[in-house]
Amino acid sequence: MDRRSFLTTTAASTAGTVAVLNAGPAQAASASGTLARPVPAQAHAATGRDFPKAGGNLGNQNYSSLKRIHSDNVRKLGGAWHINLEGGSTSSHQQCAVIAQDGILYLATTQQNVFAVDGRTGSIKWKTKVGSDTANMRGLALGHGLAFTITGDNSVVALDQKTGAVAWTRELLVEDQGDPDCDPAGGQCGGSKGGLAGAAVYWDGLLYIGTQGSTAGARGRAYALKASTGEVAWTFWGTPGPGQFGHDTWEGDSWKTGGAVCWIHPAVDPELGLVYWTFGNPYPRTDGSTRGGDNLFANCLVAMDAKTGKRRWHFQSVHHDIWDYDGVMSPVLADVLIKGKKKRVVVYGSKTGMYYILDRADGKPIHGMEERPVPQHAAQKTSPTQPFPGGEPFVDTEPRLDKATRPVPFYPTGGLFEAHWDRATIIFPGAGGGADWSFPSFSHRTGLVYVGYGLINSAYSNTHGGRVNTARPLGEYFAGGLAAVDPRTNTVAWRQEGDWSLAHGNGILSTAGGLLFQGRPDGVLTALDDRDGSELWTWQCGAGVNTSPLTYEIDGEQYLAVLAGGNGLPYPDIPKGDHLWAFKLGGKVKPAAAPTPPSRRNQIRAAAVSGDTANNTITLGRTWDSTKNAPGTTESLVSQNAMAPQHLNIAKGTTVTFTNPADNKSAHGAVSFFEAEFDTGLLMPGRSFTYTFNTPGEYFYNDPVAPQSTGKIVVT
Repeated sequence: MDRRSFLTTTAASTAGTVAVLNAGPAQAASASGTLARPVPAQAHAATGRDFPKAGGNLGNQNYSSLKRIHSDNVRKLGGAWHINLEGGSTSSHQQCAVIAQDGILYLATTQQNVFAVDGRTGSIKWKTKVGSDTANMRGLALGHGLAFTITGDNSVVALDQKTGAVAWTRELLVEDQGDPDCDPAGGQCGGSKGGLAGAAVYWDGLLYIGTQGSTAGARGRAYALKASTGEVAWTFWGTPGPGQFGHDTWEGDSWKTGGAVCWIHPAVDPELGLVYWTFGNPYPRTDGSTRGGDNLFANCLVAMDAKTGKRRWHFQSVHHDIWDYDGVMSPVLADVLIKGKKKRVVVYGSKTGMYYILDRADGKPIHGMEERPVPQHAAQKTSPTQPFPGGEPFVDTEPRLDKATRPVPFYPTGGLFEAHWDRATIIFPGAGGGADWSFPSFSHRTGLVYVGYGLINSAYSNTHGGRVNTARPLGEYFAGGLAAVDPRTNTVAWRQEGDWSLAHGNGILSTAGGLLFQGRPDGVLTALDDRDGSELWTWQCGAGVNTSPLTYEIDGEQYLAVLAGGNGLPYPDIPKGDHLWAFKLGGKVKPAAAPTPPSRRNQIRAAAVSGDTANNTITLGRTWDSTKNAPGTTESLVSQNAMAPQHLNIAKGTTVTFTNPADNKSAHGAVSFFEAEFDTGLLMPGRSFTYTFNTPGEYFYNDPVAPQSTGKIVVT
């Protein structure tokens, strides 16, 4: 079957664009007395007193029917209790989505401890150590009276839900992957490069477990295990082997190390008997020269038979990806009314900043799909076209000078599918831009899908010719926001842009009380009005909130909870921790002390060198030798740190000399951005330039000849 066989050439929406949402729910009057867009009864029931899985329900809707906490009283929320799970450790980040059943919260830490916590008091019911390695634990699954999780050594563990005792352990080794041609010694199967990942999902006796490792050449696979024993029921390969559908979309043997891992939890439709899983980028992720073809099932949403793993249909959002545009957002299942008819849809999308809204039964686009020509590069073996859905993107698709996406000077720049090769080229959305792996929400109250996004450029190149892959240009700004998308039209109802990227684990909870809850990298948990995103309440949690909030009920009292532990993406200096918070109306526990917020720029991490040590001189085209406290002796046109020293600290009033050594072969320069403080112009070998810094501040600069080479001067 041709991958474009069902795509139409129309991009028309099925209804007009909704510019601003200012109405309340279809089921009840809003504060203004108006009614919202009609929302039909949902096949996936909203959560209520329990919140039993990551994403809330099997449709990953992150929506709760609880409404005792609502827009009129949310300002009365206070801390019900607060605990530190790992003794107050700030050495590790935390990414786990907390879940709740029968008044007990279940979660796991990066340190591989699994906890059951009393949701009313915060007392720990039990704690079980499941592994010795650190691992990104993103959520437990509950079923058969067991709590299921993964470990850093590629094992799945089932714990007694009441006691925490280990019921069974299943190590998923290469032998379990069912590939007779697998060569573990050669790393062809990803056994030593990949690992288990994502929140576990349970349905009808089966446990669904994903994998990671596409940046290391792992071969992706999705597992279904029998929940009672851990026996592998089926395996679905992200890169099809010989004889499998899609194998011909990989050049040669590139499928063996092709990536396409599924590291975010899937959605399940019990009525259709389908599990929907998103698969990540191919490997190598920015070099397409060795893997010609569309590279299925990389960058795909795949609908599989939930019992057998057989592919029912797939949709590929990016053909032959060279931009790291993997669609790793948990898919959301929703029922919407379009022209008076109920449509069962799956909402899929991510870093491209576009939603692909598809029929859950057959994968056909709800709003049309157009294959448009895109920039080409022969060496990259680029796909001639890429799919664009009807409707509109929920973020811009190219850099803008008036936003955080303004490009660092001297880089080539482009939009969504700009081709690159040996020169680092800035694109937006970047690999961490658009909507990365934040968990969106579909509200039964408003009928909108809420998604956090980031405004973050990337600057990709390949290592051919010795040039570097800068990934994210040093000195660039980060920002982001929250968008509300109407799935009936695939258009933006409203958007709230702010100072922080909200695309890296910053899950959104919507409630029948008219509220949205979402955390930020600066440690602040917010409550927003679901009609327009206006801020109603904030709380300082003490560490970055890069997990999904949840709400639950005990004896008629509604609670809100969240794990705050930071993430590290895209902010390496994000405050980390182990804070588990619960809130209720009238709660008496006070907020945490505000930590130092992360930098909104992609910081230079090199150790500072004093002006006295460097003789108030920056040597261009050279890297700093920290053992000799002097510039290196070899010119570099490819390093990001070819400013010696890269990080210089000086006092106000200091004159700094920028010099291009006589034995360099290329011209170099140093130009301040974005403050335009100084500009040396191009200095030929043997030439110098001096500048006196009279204003305290932080000044980034780069080399117009080799723009990835970036330095920073801090004036105190």
